[in-house]
Amino acid sequence: MAAEKWFVTGKRADFQAIGEKYDIDPVTARIIRNRDITDDADIAKYLHPDLSALYSPHLMKDMDRLVEILQEKICSGKKIRIIGDYDIDGVQSTYILLQGIRRAGGIVTASIPDRMKDGYGINENLVLQAKEDGADTILTCDNGIAALGAIACAKELGMTVLVTDHHDIPYTEENGVRIYQKSCADAIVNPKQKECGYPFSGICGAVVAFKVIQALYEKCGIPAKEAMEFLENAAFATVGDVMDLTDENRIIVKFGLERMRGTKNPGLRALIRQKEVLPERLSAYHLGFVLGPCVNAGGRLDTAARSLRLFLSESEADAALLAAELSDLNEERKRMTADGVKEALLLISRERLDLQKVMVVYLPKLHESLAGIVAGRIREHYNHPVFVLTDSEEGVKGSGRSIETYSMYEELCKCQDLFLKFGGHPMAAGLTLFPDKVEEFALRMNQNAELTENDFIRKIHIDVPMPLSYVTQELILEFKILEPFGKGNEKPVFADKNIRVRESRIVGKSRNAVRLMLEDKAGGRYPAVYFGNAEEFTAFLAEKDVISILYYPEINSYMGRQEIQFVISGYC
Repeated sequence: MAAEKWFVTGKRADFQAIGEKYDIDPVTARIIRNRDITDDADIAKYLHPDLSALYSPHLMKDMDRLVEILQEKICSGKKIRIIGDYDIDGVQSTYILLQGIRRAGGIVTASIPDRMKDGYGINENLVLQAKEDGADTILTCDNGIAALGAIACAKELGMTVLVTDHHDIPYTEENGVRIYQKSCADAIVNPKQKECGYPFSGICGAVVAFKVIQALYEKCGIPAKEAMEFLENAAFATVGDVMDLTDENRIIVKFGLERMRGTKNPGLRALIRQKEVLPERLSAYHLGFVLGPCVNAGGRLDTAARSLRLFLSESEADAALLAAELSDLNEERKRMTADGVKEALLLISRERLDLQKVMVVYLPKLHESLAGIVAGRIREHYNHPVFVLTDSEEGVKGSGRSIETYSMYEELCKCQDLFLKFGGHPMAAGLTLFPDKVEEFALRMNQNAELTENDFIRKIHIDVPMPLSYVTQELILEFKILEPFGKGNEKPVFADKNIRVRESRIVGKSRNAVRLMLEDKAGGRYPAVYFGNAEEFTAFLAEKDVISILYYPEINSYMGRQEIQFVISGYC
């Protein structure tokens, strides 16, 4: 396991004055300051988010051009082929564009690549298939920015190509100067483009698609409120693609969740029922860790077309069947993932791969769709950048998951001569290379890595060292204004020390939870729960008289009674 250091976030401000001004507790004021929200306008926007604060689609480079071309194709009855991707973001952006263009009167079909057969995004086979099917125009979503060859192929066939994407722009580097590669698409809407004036580039592919439909509806004279029906899909994808919940992403997710709790979409309703989530309690957590993995499971072990069909379902019976199938696929995916993680940890231990700065783990028999998940689990365990490689028909495929101090996409760009193809973000990336390049890949990634031992220490930032006795139900309810929690707007971390554990017992079918009774130095007693390695935690408690804890308070409702419960996330 990676070493940990706890730090108290020491950003200064007059928390009492901020609390009085905005009618919030000084603790809440301190949390907001820790998120670097400092001026009055930003504090007000954070505390009172509003849909009116969403940015205009027209601020994006090529948006007006793309929508003009799209409307022209719709009006002239040309066939449009959407090419999406097989993850949550790809499925949701495909759904948004498909339904939106249909509403605008377009003749439109969608194709989602098969992960095993096609790989990521648009390729020449999908282009040729679209042409054979009579498509005049290809519209990509959540992909396309790096598919220069496939787009060139489509243009040679006389097709119109419109790209909507959010991934980093591919580049080569010569003498330290980045030269961004040019695409021959007819219009490209991607906030990552250098010339794009959009105020916030951290949106996912489905939000880009949502903005396209907003602009299309405006041009077609369709009421703007109809485009807001896709807010829930944009929110689902934002959480599922692990975007930062800052700026307009936080607004989209907050109001998207509100819409989802009363969703009219039979597929989403069926999935919520299948996973036994109470609609009124639906949160970003459920999107990321309960519902989202089921949507992703379609693209991992079967085809993402099944996930798209779920959201397109008009029959409750069909939706229920598809939701059950996706849930079963996800259970199978979890079992296969656990086996893959176990195999990876054994290989790392045997070959001392943990001594690498960038861990390259080659598991030839691992299902290629699970490489990214396994890489993420290994990254969590060691706090190193991790690539997991596996055999595929195209060669050796890999997925990487990174740490904050290491931009994975930039590092791949430094040795792109090794790859058949690659792409991604600073925190995650994918690649394909020939089998004889695996060793050289591992060697060069480590030679190029400017990481130090300090980068591998997991840094836990404590928002507020807060005595358990300070917490009230009113304060816990006030923390609701900080939601939705997720990447970039993490759930606050509180800490207390000199805590005695008076009772503890392991509970749960999987014996992965510990219920405790804590006592502070004043003698106050507080119920708590810990989720994780229960045996390891109880063994630690047996050796200690007093402990320090990281926690988050919640209100536990049981048999009509409500009490404060402390959820322990760390200990020492």
